[in-house]
Amino acid sequence: MSTKHTANTLDQLIEKASIQEIDDRQERFYCERLKEFESSEVYRAHADLLIKLIDPLRELLPTKEEYAGVMGLGMDDLAEKLFPYLSYERRMQVFNEDFKLECEYLAEHGAKLYPHMHETLKKLSETHTLCIVSNCDNGYIQAFLKAHNMAQYFTDYECMGSTGKPKADNIALVVEHNHLKAPVYVGDTVWDYNSATQAGVPFIFAAYGFGNVENVPKIYDIAELPALV
Repeated sequence: MSTKHTANTLDQLIEKASIQEIDDRQERFYCERLKEFESSEVYRAHADLLIKLIDPLRELLPTKEEYAGVMGLGMDDLAEKLFPYLSYERRMQVFNEDFKLECEYLAEHGAKLYPHMHETLKKLSETHTLCIVSNCDNGYIQAFLKAHNMAQYFTDYECMGSTGKPKADNIALVVEHNHLKAPVYVGDTVWDYNSATQAGVPFIFAAYGFGNVENVPKIYDIAELPALV
């Protein structure tokens, strides 16, 4: 996909939106989201596909704040919160198509990492068994680890997309499969905390992430984690 073609498509979308009559919800999407959609490198990279899949006036992409508010949810719940006005089939179509592109992009370009990730994971992996449990679809963890050369630090990983099970069950599976004697789950949302609690695993809150959890041990930089475990 050429940048020029994508830019032209976005220009046409903006022009179309500006001359059409839209209701309050559409107006809010236009004002708050179209500028973000136009300027975001990630959105621009997939703009042609997303515009085909999503009605440009009623169904524009959620804001970054709304995405942040659903981090940690399973795909069905996440899709319902972000696109409540779409049918279930339409939501899954959008997510499935975008997921393929997202994994390809992530594997090639990686993500913006928090500071001290590599050195802390390397240090922890020398004395602890590190595993990943996520509500993502199958393939996302692999793409991330490949992009950042982090597979060497992790013994195991599990996700909802692979097992079809919620995070609490997958935490329990990883604990069992790896014979973990004193596991701890590190997460950054209240859903992570709830899942760890349901699995009977102590929780450490990564306060530099997306959510907020009170009355639990917390870290403000991943470099602080070794001292807690």
